Amino acid sequence: MSTSMLNMYISFVGMGLLILAIGLIVLSRYKLKGWLAGIVATIAYICLIFGSIIIFYIVLSGPTK
Repeated sequence: MSTSMLNMYISFVGMGLLILAIGLIVLSRYKLKGWLAGIVATIAYICLIFGSIIIFYIVLSGPTK
């Protein structure tokens, strides 16, 4: 597998984590109450941080041949 394809799949994982974070944050704010909302929000923010780091890495790694 080429480096370009690997970067593409890694960026898909990062985008998936960001989309998952959006869904979990909406779920925790509007549908859940109490300590369960706090746990889901914490998981959402962890996904947001990891997804952002992955996308940041892919963007800064630059183009590949």
